[in-house]
Amino acid sequence: MVLRIFGLSFVVTVISIIIAALYGGPQAVLLVVILSILEISLSFDNAVINATVLRRMSEFWQKIFLTVGIVIAVFGMRLVFPLVIVWLASGLGPVAALDLALNPPADGAAYFPDGSASYETLLTDAHPQIAAFGGMFLLMLFLGFILEEREITWLSWLEKPLARAGKLDQLAVIVAGGLLLLTAAYIAPEGTVSTVMIAGVLGMVTYIAVNGLGELFNTPEEDEDGEVVEGSSGGPTELAKATGKAGFFLFLYLEVLDASFSFDGVIGAFAITSDPIIIALGLGFVGAMFVRSITVFLVRKGTLSDYVYLEHGAHWAIGALAVILLVSIGYHVNENITGLVGVALIGAAFISSILRNRKAAATGGNGGNSENDVDEPKPVSVS
Repeated sequence: MVLRIFGLSFVVTVISIIIAALYGGPQAVLLVVILSILEISLSFDNAVINATVLRRMSEFWQKIFLTVGIVIAVFGMRLVFPLVIVWLASGLGPVAALDLALNPPADGAAYFPDGSASYETLLTDAHPQIAAFGGMFLLMLFLGFILEEREITWLSWLEKPLARAGKLDQLAVIVAGGLLLLTAAYIAPEGTVSTVMIAGVLGMVTYIAVNGLGELFNTPEEDEDGEVVEGSSGGPTELAKATGKAGFFLFLYLEVLDASFSFDGVIGAFAITSDPIIIALGLGFVGAMFVRSITVFLVRKGTLSDYVYLEHGAHWAIGALAVILLVSIGYHVNENITGLVGVALIGAAFISSILRNRKAAATGGNGGNSENDVDEPKPVSVS
């Protein structure tokens, strides 16, 4: 199974390294490897979240995500998206933007007489609105998960009170909107307040629209008697097989989610290199492919059912990433911090899941994580 799932990723990695060697020699190969590690470490929580959505989709839409979706992820977000940002920010045409990207920064004088702008600086200057959009989208995703009551909780001392508070209608929108206002007022650099507000609101609206459309066309699961299974018609993280329009909107949801996750990686890559070809090879062809393979592995192995706290850890990592993106609008945040926070939270959730499973196996109970705990042991619940 491992070879079947990761085989294509290994093949793409070898091909990408060969292309890098022909393109820029040993230094280019090293940069591709570094960027690949950066992408995988930053996006492991993305893989976990993708898996929670992907397992709801029919086999057809899973294949669409793993084929068409990877093309969008590799070429769209890691290559075309940065060029579009430079194109819009500079006023240059698409061909001129590509030429500027492929030339050393000093050659920017060909388009800007004072030599003050380059591909890297133009993309970096667009960071506030990019971070505002991605940060608010991810924040809404985190709040939507953490403010919903669940049978299984990880950080129960915190998640249970938050779930009770979540009964207040539209609390997620209130919290997210408040944080956006604080970000625009106290963190956003001078002259970017309006763009940060607009981009942040667009991020919230995008989440609400895509998530809402997914729920609208979702078909609840039914048991053998035709009764609707409780909790099967919730948001994108609930378990149900989606086809047709529901599958399409879950696919769309995944693509926007992947885009939001990729923002920090694309921007962070410029701390390593400004060459768009190297970035596309490292982040896209190698990093994004392995993130897709990890997603499929988690679905096929049933890892999220076996280690029930992983989904919680991934959502807490998303919440941390959302806050980091908002803070990065006004302050530089080292990419290592972003990656380590996500890995630490998911690692802690994984270890907690192992301990829960061992406790459940030893006592015949549910590991003490259900709202309905009693003194008598009960079967393990992983729904």
